[in-house]
Amino acid sequence: MIDGIQKHILEEVADLHDVPEGAYNIRANGSLAGRNTTANIDIISKTDVSGIDIRIKPGTKHESVHIPVVVSESGLKDMVYNDFFIGEDSDVVIVAGCGIHNCGDQDSQHDGIHRFYVGKNAKVKYVEKHYGEGEGHGKRILNPVTEVYMEAGSVMEMEMVQIEGVDSTVRTTKAELAAEAKLVVRERLLTHADQHAVSDYHVALNGDDASADVVSRSVAKDESYQKFDSRIIGNAKCSGHTECDAIIMGNARILAVPQLEANNIDAALIHEAAIGKIAGEQIIKLMTLGLTEEEAEAQIVNGFLK
Repeated sequence: MIDGIQKHILEEVADLHDVPEGAYNIRANGSLAGRNTTANIDIISKTDVSGIDIRIKPGTKHESVHIPVVVSESGLKDMVYNDFFIGEDSDVVIVAGCGIHNCGDQDSQHDGIHRFYVGKNAKVKYVEKHYGEGEGHGKRILNPVTEVYMEAGSVMEMEMVQIEGVDSTVRTTKAELAAEAKLVVRERLLTHADQHAVSDYHVALNGDDASADVVSRSVAKDESYQKFDSRIIGNAKCSGHTECDAIIMGNARILAVPQLEANNIDAALIHEAAIGKIAGEQIIKLMTLGLTEEEAEAQIVNGFLK
């Protein structure tokens, strides 16, 4: 059964106000809390490790899979291995994410390894949201690993969001693209207090006309620390772009490490990185409209992270 706290977390990480339509697997405090399959999407529990296999039949169109994780028990250390097998010519949405509610003194942690095997000409939109809350002294720790293996002509769009409440996170994403495959990543990240966040992307463009666009927008406040490490490797005639755009506030620290590796004369690779504070004239302009300085800063940050 899902209690009130867990329902609230599900709303934050998966926009779920009720049982979702289509296929889903809800995990709460390390155990299965609900599951549904469809004619085209099967979800099977692993027998050797904790986790699930999600199998999507070739040609599946306009269906979705929700696989949220909720941790509301202080001191829980949860680890899962989830594998997605996405059939060729399919077009699906996958919504994941983890929320931790920790009101105790012990650290709560969830580590998830997601592996995606995307078939030829398949299209996938993947949304992963992380969220933390609770007034306890125990930390909220999330360490997601995402591996993507894309066959020829496939497309994957990834929305990676962490806006509030996670004390420590190392977010690792690795991708390998065959010919004409396309990967688009949009990361949004906010840290505050003494939180630490590391984003590590490693994308290999292995086939002709493969492309990747990895963009991060982040805000670091107070004493928090962020590291954005993005490496794009061009092993064929391909195009790749990586960008970090960050706002720094208070005594925060940000390290941006964009990397490009060209192993083919026709690899066209670009990187961009910008870190700066909020311009004073932006705040003044909003204050003339009746906002306080704090309200003006909040509005600028919210607009930047949309």
